[in-house]
Amino acid sequence: MKKTFDRLAINKADDLLYGRAPHPLVTRQGLTIGGGVVYPEINFTLPALTINAETMPTVRTHYREIIAEVTQRAAELEAPGLVVEFETLPAMTEEPAWAIEIADILQTGIEQAHQTHGLKSVLRMTPNDMRDIVRPPMMRGGEHFERMLATFEGAAARGAELLSIESIGGKEICDEALTMCDLPGVLFALCVMGVRDMRFLWTELQGIADRHGVICAGDTACGFGNTAMVLAERSYIPRVFAAVVRAVSAVRSLAAYECGAVGPGKDCGYENVYLKAITGYPMAMEGKTAACAHLSRVGNVAAALCDTWSNESVQHIKLLAGMAPTCYVEQLIYDCRLMNTAAADGPAAHRQFRDWLVRSDAALDPQAYILAPDAVIAIAQSIVEAPNAYQAGTAAAATTLRLLREAQANGQVAIPERELSWLDTLDEALADLPTAEDAFIERMLGEVDQSKFTPADYGL
Repeated sequence: MKKTFDRLAINKADDLLYGRAPHPLVTRQGLTIGGGVVYPEINFTLPALTINAETMPTVRTHYREIIAEVTQRAAELEAPGLVVEFETLPAMTEEPAWAIEIADILQTGIEQAHQTHGLKSVLRMTPNDMRDIVRPPMMRGGEHFERMLATFEGAAARGAELLSIESIGGKEICDEALTMCDLPGVLFALCVMGVRDMRFLWTELQGIADRHGVICAGDTACGFGNTAMVLAERSYIPRVFAAVVRAVSAVRSLAAYECGAVGPGKDCGYENVYLKAITGYPMAMEGKTAACAHLSRVGNVAAALCDTWSNESVQHIKLLAGMAPTCYVEQLIYDCRLMNTAAADGPAAHRQFRDWLVRSDAALDPQAYILAPDAVIAIAQSIVEAPNAYQAGTAAAATTLRLLREAQANGQVAIPERELSWLDTLDEALADLPTAEDAFIERMLGEVDQSKFTPADYGL
C-alpha cells in the first residue's frame, strides 16, 4: 500500500537532531538506529582489479580481510555498533552468484564478530543499477533488470538486512539538463521520470523484503544531486543551481518511502535531511569523512542530522597505519563518539553541538545553507503541501531560491557575485512552467530527446 506523507514528522528545527528519529529502526542484532546513538557506517570497494572467474578467489580474499579487520577495529575501539555497506560492482551484479557469495562472506563476518566480541552490526546490500547498460535503458524488464533483482533476492536470503540502491531512472534526461542548467529538464527527470521509476522499482524491492523478512532502507539521488555537486565544485555549473537540484531530488527519493522503505536512507543521499523531516525515519549521511570518495562543501553540516555516519566508499589499499577501510572505520567511530558524547550531556549540549556542525559550513556555500535545520523544515514543508510530485518539485525549487535570496541579502550565506543573476534566471524558469502536471509532461515530451529513453517504461 502506498504511503502518503502530507505533513512533517518533524516540524520544528529544534527537533531535527542527529541520532534521533521519531521512528527508530531496530535490527536483528539489536542496533536501534535513530534511537539516540549515531552509528558508524563503513563502505568499501576493491583496489583496481578486473573481476572475472579467474580473479574471484582474490576478490573473496579482499572481502574476507575487510570484514575481519573493520569489525576487529570496531570491537577494539568499543564502538556501540556498526553498519556495513556492500555496494556491488557491475561485474558482480552481472553475475549475481558472485555478489551473493560476497554478501554471504560479509554476513558471516558480521555474525562471527557478534559471537566473538559482542559487536552489534548490520549489513546494507546495495546492488548497482544495471538497467542503463543497454541504450535506451530497459527500465522494467530484460536480463539486466532480472539480474539486479536476483542479486537483491539472493543477498536478502543470505541475511543482508537493509536493502538499498542508487537507482538511475531519469538520468537519460538529467545528465544533459544538469550541464545546461536546464531546470525544467531537471524537474522532468526527477519529479516525473524519476518518481515513476522509483515507485515501480521500490514496489518490486518491497516484495523481496517481505519474502525474506528484511528491510527496505532507501534510495539515493546520488547520480543527480551529487553529480550536480561535483559539477559545481569544478565550477562547471553554479552552486545555486546545484543547491536547487539537491532540494528537488528529495521529491524523487521520497518515493521509496511511499512504497514501504523505512530507513536508514542511503548515505550519499544528502537529500536525506528533508526525508528525515518528512518521514521521521532514520537517515545515513556522509560528509568530511567521505573525502576519500569525493570533495564537497558540506563536510560538517551533513553530520548535523545523521543517524548513521558514513565514509561513502574507500578502496581496500594499504595506508601507513593499515588498510584503508580499517583506517576509515576508526575515523568514523571517533566522529560518532564525539557526537554521541555531546548528545549524552543533555538536550542543550546536543543542540549546541549540532549547531556548531551547521554553523561551521552553512554560511560558506548555498549547498550547505539549504542543509541547515531551518532551511530543511521550510523545504520539506513545501514538498508535503504539494498535491503531486511535479508541483512538489517546483515548490522545493521555489522555496530554495527564496531562502537563498533572503540569506544572501541578510549576509547569512556567501553566494559568488557571478551567480547572483542565476537566482533571477531560475525564478524566471519556474514562472514559465505550467501549473498542471499533465501540461508540463506534454510540453516536456515535445522538447526532450525521446530516443534516449522509452516513455512507456515511465508510464508516459
